[in-house]
Amino acid sequence: MLAIGSIVDIGWVAIAPGAPRRRQAWHLLSGMLPHGAVLDNRCPRCDGPHGRVTVSGAPFLASVTYAAGYAIAAVASMTDAAALGIDAEPEVDARRDAAGMRGVLGAGEATVREWTRVEAALKADGRGLRVDPGSVVVTAADDGWTAGVPDGAVYDGWDAPGPAGVLLSVALLAPGRA
Repeated sequence: MLAIGSIVDIGWVAIAPGAPRRRQAWHLLSGMLPHGAVLDNRCPRCDGPHGRVTVSGAPFLASVTYAAGYAIAAVASMTDAAALGIDAEPEVDARRDAAGMRGVLGAGEATVREWTRVEAALKADGRGLRVDPGSVVVTAADDGWTAGVPDGAVYDGWDAPGPAGVLLSVALLAPGRA
């Protein structure tokens, strides 16, 4: 397994109430990427601005998530990663906690941490929630975890530090493992 600290840069910025979160995320990413990098996130199905983040003009991958009033971004060089995904959730969310997480990852009750791992892997996979989250197999390891996505790859993953009160997971596909 790869060491996340030497491969993936993670940053976050608080989003002011009412501020456009995408603009905040793009500003954050522009500070994490080399000059000349151009960001886009056009949906391949409808052309809306809500698809996977792509970087042109620089050999980097980027992923963005939003949680608890933060835009959180991950960036990795394409020499170190073939795919990248990040997900975050607030540790405490009254509405989510009241509803519970039974059935969101198959039978039984899921944890928020389990969800962030699956979601990070599905973002790295590129198909997102078009893949049944309950079909992703996450296996813990001493130095992180792996996530096998059906009809996809096995991603290396880590639970990363983030803003206070936010659970953060990152999934990465090493070059040559695609």
